[in-house]
Amino acid sequence: MLPVLAFLLGLPLTLASPTCAPLIPVTFDNATVTRLLGPWIYIAGASRYPPHLEELKALKHAAFSFSPSSHEDELNVIEIMRLNETCLERNTSKVLVFQHNSTLAHVDDQVFAMAKLIQSDKDLLILNHLNDDFPSLSLSARTPNVTKEQLEEFRSHLHCLGFTEEDIFFTSEKDACPLPWEKKGEGDVEPQLK
Repeated sequence: MLPVLAFLLGLPLTLASPTCAPLIPVTFDNATVTRLLGPWIYIAGASRYPPHLEELKALKHAAFSFSPSSHEDELNVIEIMRLNETCLERNTSKVLVFQHNSTLAHVDDQVFAMAKLIQSDKDLLILNHLNDDFPSLSLSARTPNVTKEQLEEFRSHLHCLGFTEEDIFFTSEKDACPLPWEKKGEGDVEPQLK
């Protein structure tokens, strides 16, 4: 009866499912911030926020690395991404860490974006992007390979937010750009600085 009711109401079945747990943000402390340091690979994302949706469609691969800055609640960020066929490197942005409300704010010269880190495996970075009333969730990991269980956890969160498989945009390791924190070999092409 429940599947028929959900179908008739036009709601995704997972929204009505009792297995949908709320997204539980991590409570920040100094250990949390330290855990964020180092390189991450962007795996997948889904968004209903129109500017993010356009970027997700163009994003083929992305990696980023957090390092300490001269300010206690601020991290430096190096981002490497392939948008369509172009590799871009950005090293001018910062992530502000608001420990009082466990929020991250990504700041560069053009954008100010807020997110909450969701409780998960220590080698995953699931971010709930705060965009008015537009749900957005992204998955990054320490390596380009995540386990079936880790991916299923992310998909479960997305489905509970009303996303379908068609709404999820995955990146591909075959589209990776050279990473500045890894040794460059002969013949590697430098990414363009944006």
